Amino acid sequence: MLNGMLGKKLGMTQIFTKEGEVIPVTVIKAGPCFVIQKKNKTNDGYDSIQLGFVEKKKDRVNKPIQGRFAKAKTQSFYHLREFKGEMLDSYQVGQKVTCENIFKAGEFVDISGITKGKGFTGVMKRWNFAGGPGSHGSMFNKAPGSIGSSSDPSRVYKGMRMGGHYGNERATTQNLEVVAVRQEDGIVLVKGGVPGPVSSILEIRKARKKMKIAK
Repeated sequence: MLNGMLGKKLGMTQIFTKEGEVIPVTVIKAGPCFVIQKKNKTNDGYDSIQLGFVEKKKDRVNKPIQGRFAKAKTQSFYHLREFKGEMLDSYQVGQKVTCENIFKAGEFVDISGITKGKGFTGVMKRWNFAGGPGSHGSMFNKAPGSIGSSSDPSRVYKGMRMGGHYGNERATTQNLEVVAVRQEDGIVLVKGGVPGPVSSILEIRKARKKMKIAK
């Protein structure tokens, strides 16, 4: 069985349990994905399944990639990702993969995505600097302060925390509980927030550090 698949973030909401508990959840449209390629230890050195997600018009795909989709006898897709797992021989090229076959309520997952881009930000927003006095003519409200010495070392160390591009980078949130899997809609409800804005593409994998909740 595959250890994960691709999905699209639809947004956040909340659900209520029978005990009256309110659970904040992220709504993810998980799949359907299609098997584009199978890799094995003999030819590639490892076992994995390449999945395609979100259909794409054929005329928007270059010819080398068109050949890959033609060999799999599937539609063209925007997103291709590899996932590992167990007993991958049971999957066939061109096969449709849905969320209910991979995820179950009570399990934990790790979700990776691209965080929201914030553009150029200063040190207070980017690195949580405290800043200086905010009144009485202070010219040090949001300034970063000194960044290095003069004669020694006569340079700025690499990795110095300064203002710059913030966000729009890959991030992973681990150990998120799967609250529910709605088979008819292909929806997975995950407790808590996940990286990325609405409509962003997510990689959902079974958690490496936590197992299913015992009930």
